[in-house]
Parts: sequence; structure tokens; C-alpha cells
Amino acid sequence: QAIQAINGHTDMSAEEFTNIIFEKIDVNNDGELTLEEFITGVERDEDLMDLITKNFDLSNVLKVIQNG
Repeated sequence: QAIQAINGHTDMSAEEFTNIIFEKIDVNNDGELTLEEFITGVERDEDLMDLITKNFDLSNVLKVIQNG
């Protein structure tokens, strides 16, 4: 949530974000994601890759840390 707030992406809660991830890439519907499922799912879904890239961009976090 903190990373999302710093990046200005507060339109989605952490729970909503997590639900989207699981809906799109939990292929065996076991409620768990293996690293393989996650990587494969993100590679196959351009919109999901974009969403993750924007929500976990740490460049603004680093700027905040550097600037005190």
C-alpha cells in the first residue's frame, strides 16, 4: 500500500490488487501461487504486467529515501 501511495496508485486496495492477480493467474484454482504460475501468468498477460510494473515501481520510493 505504501508503494502504491507513493506512486499515486491509490485507486485499488491491496485486497483488490491481490484478487486480480489470483483471478488471472491461479491456473489450478488452489488459492496459492507458485513462482512458476506467477511468472507464466504475468508473461502471458500484458495488462497484468503493466499493472504490476506500475504498482511496484520503486523509483519514486528511492527518490523519497534519497531526498530525506
